[in-house]
This record gives sequence, structure tokens and C-alpha cells, in this order.
Amino acid sequence: MTTRPDRTPWVPIVLDVAAKAGLIVLLIVATVYPDVGGVRGKGMGVRAVAYPIGAFIVPIVWWLWLRRRRTAYPWWGDVLITLPWFTDTLGNRLNLFDTLVSFDDWMHYVNWIFLTAGALVLTTSTAAWWPLLERALAFGVTAALGWELGEYVAFIRFSPELVTAYTDTLGDMALGTLGSVTAAVALWLLRRRAEPSPHR
Repeated sequence: MTTRPDRTPWVPIVLDVAAKAGLIVLLIVATVYPDVGGVRGKGMGVRAVAYPIGAFIVPIVWWLWLRRRRTAYPWWGDVLITLPWFTDTLGNRLNLFDTLVSFDDWMHYVNWIFLTAGALVLTTSTAAWWPLLERALAFGVTAALGWELGEYVAFIRFSPELVTAYTDTLGDMALGTLGSVTAAVALWLLRRRAEPSPHR
């Protein structure tokens, strides 16, 4: 009996291509028309460089080092890593960070679920909860710190937000950490459910 080859995962491919294309379009529009939406004073020059790097880091690494291993392209990991860069840019473009009170908090929580889940999918295969949680915290807390440092350098130190930056930064890092824990628990449950039953 021949083994049926795995089907191409079209759902993450469509999401990934759409998110990457949308990000590039949003960044171009924000650079050309900075007064439309909520991007003025948000460090769009830095974002225009850093965000594409973040969104395209998986295909870059895979193309340079991993493609020779003849492994399937990690579409789910790639789209999960890409989504935070897209949603943050879209939220700024629609001025949601300045018009919805809790939008920034939700973005830090949800985007860290995406980001940490992507990192876990790309770097682990275990279904054990402790290694997943350990790596999620190591990656998620470090990424949250890096994000806050980047925001400070890019625009907060020159912004009126500097007055409340300490409280906001602590809240953002706490929400990012909670998002990372959520990602670890979700992936643990999914992988545990996918494990074959020993009674079969």
C-alpha cells in the first residue's frame, strides 16, 4: 500500500501571503501618506525597516539554511510569526490604538499568543507541557522586553506618552507574558489531542 502524500496546507499559505502583502502595502501607504490614520509620531521609519524583517525572517532563514534538509516549509509557524507585524500596522493605520481604550492591551496579549505560538511551532515538537511553557516564557518575555525597548527608542522618548511609559511598559510586558503562557497551553492541548491513543 502506498502512503498518501500530505496535502499542501492552503489555509496557512493564503493567510501568510495575505498578511505579508497587506503589511507591505500598509507600510508603503503609511510612509507616503503619514497624516492619514494614526501613524504620525509612531516611529514609522523604524517600523518600515523592522517590520518586514520580522515578517520575512522565517522564509529568509529557511531559504538560507534549512531548505537543503528537504523538509516541508513551516507555513503555520511562518503565518503565526507574520500576523503580529501585520495586525500592529493595521491597528495603527486605522487609529485603533488611540481611539479604543483597551486595544493596545489586547494587541499585546493576542500578538504574543501568535508570536510565541509561531516560535514554539518552529522550534519544538514536544507535547510535554513543561518544555513548552519553559520555552514560551524564555522567548515571550525576552521578545516583550525587546519590543518595549524598540518602542522607547523609536518614538516614546520623544512622545507625550513618556509620562505614562513606565506603567504602560509594565502592563504590556505582563500581557505579553500572559499571551506567551496562553500560547504554550494552547499548543500543549492541541499536541496532546493529536497524540495517538495507547489503547488503539
